[in-house]
Amino acid sequence: MKDKVNEIRISYKERIPATFWQKINSSKDAADLIYQHWDKQTIQVHESFKVMLLNNNNKVKGIYQLSKGGITSTVIDMRILFAVILKSLSVAIILTHNHPSGTLKASQADREITQKIKKAANLFDVRLLDHILIAPNGRYYSFADNEIL
Repeated sequence: MKDKVNEIRISYKERIPATFWQKINSSKDAADLIYQHWDKQTIQVHESFKVMLLNNNNKVKGIYQLSKGGITSTVIDMRILFAVILKSLSVAIILTHNHPSGTLKASQADREITQKIKKAANLFDVRLLDHILIAPNGRYYSFADNEIL
């Protein structure tokens, strides 16, 4: 009897042509777009972590919600994050998560996970452009603008 092995397929489907993708030129562009796509019914209730996936021209290929957590934290699974980044053939990313309290200050945990992701991204030649914290009212905090990336 032959050994049997499962077949693995990796695919990514673009449903919107690249000519229609929004270009990110600043942290404000990214924050405005991500806020538009946030569920306003839950932004004050629990933390969520999303990744914005970009091509080489900083055009948004898509936004993926990686996790949904509690009031003060959410779990980031690095393996799932990088599976999504690599599967979508993205060359740059912008991390984002909300602070239900509205506090726009990066915690030590926020800083540590950002550095961990940045280090891993470098191994795959993926640029981490920013990590944006979003408040329920749409205000934001950019790691890149505050030079802590």
